[in-house]
Amino acid sequence: MNFLVVTASRLFGIALLGLSIFVSIETISRKLFNFSFQGADELGGYVLAVGSSLAFVVALYDRAHIRIDVLHQHFPKLLQSVMDWLSIVSIAALGLFMVYVGRIVISDTMAYGSTAPTPWATPLIYPQGVWYAALCLFALCAVLLALRATRLAIAGKWDEISKDFHPKGANEELEEELSDLERR
Repeated sequence: MNFLVVTASRLFGIALLGLSIFVSIETISRKLFNFSFQGADELGGYVLAVGSSLAFVVALYDRAHIRIDVLHQHFPKLLQSVMDWLSIVSIAALGLFMVYVGRIVISDTMAYGSTAPTPWATPLIYPQGVWYAALCLFALCAVLLALRATRLAIAGKWDEISKDFHPKGANEELEEELSDLERR
């Protein structure tokens, strides 16, 4: 699973870096040569769509999805663990729903042969296919984590569920940042 997260992070970083370079070239060419590639905004939209889907994977692995945990810390440990299990199962269900809806979008795009209403007239199946693949990656990771959490729940290992699926608190995030700072 760690390999998938690292790969997703790097792909998103490379895509953003490429987009930044393209936007810089576009801006310079417009200012100096009065020439535009007329696609920076289109490409930016594709990168953000795919990048956000890849960011779902990274946030999932880092336990960074937003949950309201103000009350969570005041509940008994067993209830906290049950809620942690329920949250990862809910995220997996959301991931599967997103794949289902994304499949409908892909089917419609293929059926109509849709193209972008831009000067590039990009066949939308290409950027949407990459977006859909990123959604599938998110759903796969979420389902694998939910299955792991469910196995732990069946085995009665509630402490391990809390350790692995508990939302990060401010202290844990601070410790991670300080350890990152020490490594640098």
